[in-house]
Amino acid sequence: MSRHIALDIGVAELGRAISRRLDTVFLSQAYSRLVVDCNRDPWSHEAIPQTSDGTPVPGNQSLSSRERTLRIGEIHEPYHARLAEEVARRWRPGKRVVLVALHSFTPVLGGIERPWDVGILHAGGNESFSRRLLGAFAREPGLRVGDNQPYLMDRTDYSVPRHAFGRTLDYAEIEIRQDHVADKAGQRHWAELLCMALEEAWRQ
Repeated sequence: MSRHIALDIGVAELGRAISRRLDTVFLSQAYSRLVVDCNRDPWSHEAIPQTSDGTPVPGNQSLSSRERTLRIGEIHEPYHARLAEEVARRWRPGKRVVLVALHSFTPVLGGIERPWDVGILHAGGNESFSRRLLGAFAREPGLRVGDNQPYLMDRTDYSVPRHAFGRTLDYAEIEIRQDHVADKAGQRHWAELLCMALEEAWRQ
């Protein structure tokens, strides 16, 4: 359960550090995404995958509709209800709110190397904050920044489109290379870097 297929390595620690520094709310899922992926439509086959990066997931084979429904009701729905509650508590017309989704990505997937240090995903809704954040990272010397890399934000994404697009919230989906945040030193460094970039994008 320590592989990238089970969780976003380093993100819980990174998110807590950023939350303390910027005085923001950080929500994370306690369950592995192999149980149910909260960043996928709950009824898509990707939400409870039978295989992940070529590895079979024994507990997800031949699930009944009742078993799927139980997982979604016990894990997926409460997570999004809490996220919706936090957004609703802060948002009102004319007030600026930013939803940041934080993930980490494996340096190699399917035998293909992924050279980026950090990526910003955006597609639809209010992309202005995402684009300012891209600019902030691009000004960091030597940093390899992916624009909709290593993933595209597409129809499989769920959290940002569901909670940000309808209210036209500022948002950014951030992907950090996992080997950069696998230990405490890397987490401290990237928390500092992310805070500086987020603050710069917010001020613009």
